[in-house]
Amino acid sequence: MKKNITYKILENHLVRGELTSDAEIGIKIDQTLTQDSTGTMVYLQLEAMGVTEIKTQLSVAYIDHNTLQTGFENADDHEFIKSVAAKYGIVYSKPGNGICHQLHLENFANPGGTLIGSDSHTPTAGGMGMLSIGTGGLDVAIAMASGEYHLKVPKVLNIYLTGALSPWVSAKDVILYILKKLTVKGGIGKVIEYSGEGVHCLSLTDRATITNMGAELGATSSIFPSDSITKQYLIAQGREEDWVEIKADDDAFYDETITINLSNISPMVAKPHSPDNVDFISTLPNLKVDQVLIGSCTNSSYKDLMKVAAILKGKKVHPDISLGISPGSSNILKMLADNGALGDMISAGARILECSCGPCIGMGQAPQSNGISLRTFNRNFCGRSGTKNADIYLLSPEVAALSAINGYLVDPSSLGEEILIDEPAYFPKDKNYFIFPEDGNKTLEVKMGPNIKPFPINTELIDLLKGTVVLKTLDNITTDDIMPSNAKLLPYRSNIPYLSIFCFNTIDEHFENKCQMYKGGFIIGGDNYGQGSSREHAALVPLYLGIKGVIAKSFARIHKANLINSGILPLEFVNPTDYELIDETDELKIDNIINQLKNKKDITINNLSKGTSFTVKFIGSNRDIEILLYGGYLNYTKTNLEGLRNE
Repeated sequence: MKKNITYKILENHLVRGELTSDAEIGIKIDQTLTQDSTGTMVYLQLEAMGVTEIKTQLSVAYIDHNTLQTGFENADDHEFIKSVAAKYGIVYSKPGNGICHQLHLENFANPGGTLIGSDSHTPTAGGMGMLSIGTGGLDVAIAMASGEYHLKVPKVLNIYLTGALSPWVSAKDVILYILKKLTVKGGIGKVIEYSGEGVHCLSLTDRATITNMGAELGATSSIFPSDSITKQYLIAQGREEDWVEIKADDDAFYDETITINLSNISPMVAKPHSPDNVDFISTLPNLKVDQVLIGSCTNSSYKDLMKVAAILKGKKVHPDISLGISPGSSNILKMLADNGALGDMISAGARILECSCGPCIGMGQAPQSNGISLRTFNRNFCGRSGTKNADIYLLSPEVAALSAINGYLVDPSSLGEEILIDEPAYFPKDKNYFIFPEDGNKTLEVKMGPNIKPFPINTELIDLLKGTVVLKTLDNITTDDIMPSNAKLLPYRSNIPYLSIFCFNTIDEHFENKCQMYKGGFIIGGDNYGQGSSREHAALVPLYLGIKGVIAKSFARIHKANLINSGILPLEFVNPTDYELIDETDELKIDNIINQLKNKKDITINNLSKGTSFTVKFIGSNRDIEILLYGGYLNYTKTNLEGLRNE
């Protein structure tokens, strides 16, 4: 069979299983990345496994989420991560260095390699032809300990690009157009692989913008070929030796192919409150704006920010607009400072923010009450900005800059020639924000501040489960809904007991009290339960509160894996209409759950409150079932890790 890029990389890294559709396989992981919001849990889990050395070629710990130090909590987390990095030989990226995905693209990502990261936007590196997958933190910890990651062989969706981008149309418009076409569920269980002559009009960072927001499609990963454009970028970054050509075979097999003519795409915008609520900007004339924010791992590259600087040069930010700009890396910021672009931004009235995720994850710059904020970010879930009644729109850096000057959303289609920016032949490199360890030293002391609390560990699954329905949710519940992430809560990502107070509190402010009252129980969910961020806190906090299972119409990939990793049963309705027959406070009972899981039979759940029953199913591998029986992936791994070490 002629192979696509995805299968070529999987085959080259295959260590367990067979590369057949829907089979579970184990692949060798070359690199891992963490960020500080999820990293403390990763490294606590690594320590809990008793690991003495890591098995990846490269692991990097980035500090980019919780960089505001309004108390000791974030600083303590950073010291903990730095000390673990020194112990295990992990590269440490200091606060201020930049956003993990932009930094990894510049410094470490390589075509044909494998990368997993404890951040859902890890597929950004797919713009370079690297198979990059966002996972929960425990998956990263175990990959570091064993060198492996297990997944179901994904289907491969080929998006065949023809034509070329019209003036004022950017890579951001391309991925928004795809989100409009496929929705936030369109990529579930798939790797999205790009091909066609249209690929060649996209720069390396254009491609990274598209693969970054493949996470919003629910895709396992997204990937582009590694070609002459990839090579040019790596040469400019001083990493020519990392380049290899990677392309699909002629007539390669794909499970599905969609053709998109880039020439037909116009400037797009995602309206509140979902990344797939996409429309043409021309449909929103005279939309008055209060705030504009430019940056994030999606759109903070040199090329993006140079376009912004060129638009702002000699202009003035509208008096009613607050414009904030956060460069993606310290090297990009230095280049902007050296070439005068930073001065143009400041002269126009822009606020220059730290090189970090910042407002994208609710860490500062919350809009005013009922404000309208235009952002170049990747998510616009309700309340994610820090202001629940604000309306967040997602769009390109060019449109954001034009709108900041005019005070309203600007459709640039009629502006004539666009601003073109040439990629530099060489990116000056200053690596003073990195700490490169010599060798891991297992005798080094790990520094743990008082805010770092142990994470919850489940017990072995018992055969009789009984509990109360403590919450019933709608479709497309996000991990932000489950475990809110904002400037007030982010410093406590190492403190599960404290976070538990706020679990689901934007949906039901009494959720934590109900869990206390009923000693945990069950959650009933709709379609695509758990979409969004990879944060495993959205599983660990419910585990701490005693949640035994989540029964939903369907699950988002990463969150389902995190539930399994925590030993929480993710069960799906056999008949989705049964969802309507269950209410909060209903008492549910499951008998003989262990045998039903092992035999892969439909599972009967008795609703004791209503005197009825309904059936659910567990969709997963034999290994997933074993993990659930052990009470989670950590228990499973501690039992089996010695065997992996000896293989």
